[in-house]
Amino acid sequence: MGKIADIVYYRVPPRWLLVKMTDDAGNVGWGEASLEGHTQAVEGCLDAWRDQYVGLEADDIEHIWQLSWRKSFYRGGPVFMSALSGIDIALWDLKARKLGVPIYDLLGGKLRTRLKVYAWIGGDRPSDVETAARARLAQGFTAVKMNATAVKMNATADLAWLDAPSALDPCLDRVAAVRALGLDVAVDLHGRAHRPMAKQLAALLTPLRPLFLEEPLLGEHLDGIKSLAAQCSVPVALGERLHSRWDVKPFLEAGCVDVLQPDVCHVGGISEMRRIAAMAEAHDVAVAPHCPLGPVALAACMQVDAATPNFAIQEMSLGIHYNVDGYDLLSYVKNKEVWEVRDGYVEMMTGPGLGIEVDEERVREASKNAKPWVSPGFFGPGGEIREW
Repeated sequence: MGKIADIVYYRVPPRWLLVKMTDDAGNVGWGEASLEGHTQAVEGCLDAWRDQYVGLEADDIEHIWQLSWRKSFYRGGPVFMSALSGIDIALWDLKARKLGVPIYDLLGGKLRTRLKVYAWIGGDRPSDVETAARARLAQGFTAVKMNATAVKMNATADLAWLDAPSALDPCLDRVAAVRALGLDVAVDLHGRAHRPMAKQLAALLTPLRPLFLEEPLLGEHLDGIKSLAAQCSVPVALGERLHSRWDVKPFLEAGCVDVLQPDVCHVGGISEMRRIAAMAEAHDVAVAPHCPLGPVALAACMQVDAATPNFAIQEMSLGIHYNVDGYDLLSYVKNKEVWEVRDGYVEMMTGPGLGIEVDEERVREASKNAKPWVSPGFFGPGGEIREW
């Protein structure tokens, strides 16, 4: 046993928040509490919790999770759960490293030795996405994800509430260009579409056989998602903006999600992600964790993936569009080889804890004067705010 002695966090580019926990015997665990666009809020939560956690038994992961959830009276939500994620992941890493085993050994052991993975591609024209897709093929990927709407920051970046039907044509052209290369393609609407356009796009995409349609509508529109799912043969995926098993429950009960995408940084860490995956299994729903985030988040996802029967495919942020100024998924790990992609798969890590070795020196250096990332937002031609 060992008591928590210290909790520190590091804000690092491009937009991540890493957490380091140390016990009184000098054992260390790493977590990630990244919440895109809300870094300072999560940091404030971690500041408030630090004194409450110091002195607790680090091995009592579930007790600390329940203490965090129940003691504060107000619970849930992205900020609170992201802070809890950073703590929880670090606790699992610390305990497994102390025992000299991968985290998945503490979750019942691995069910697989390789994990299917996919990566994001961008581009506004078919030629752009084709070039990006060929680059992913060269990296070893066999599946990619792309936004349904363009990502350039101007008035054409999004769909209007009711847009011209022709506004959907560029999406179809881009998806067709990538499918022609033999890649599986997931299409992410990112909650940017509203019901009049989402139902049209789902029908038009069906002949192209996408891997799944992600966030066709925002999560607050449960009835709309249920209706769309009933009309659409393409698997419906969602979950990155659901922050606990209680948030997930109504979607599973409604039968309107085929692929659940919990984000280990937003649901309360490994502990809650494990529970959510089990709930999904009971509803015959696949799990494909959302993770356009940093290396600790990806490693945590993979530890759960390895021990999850209904795991389908894992998102990874290798070379994603926002990784700038020389910082990428591999920037903060020493054993970069663990995430080499071959034939669409990554070999399961076998090292202790998370299975990665965090480059703390690089983390400390990068965190100096690191600015929080702020969402630039999308605006329509009339100056109206649109969904990010």
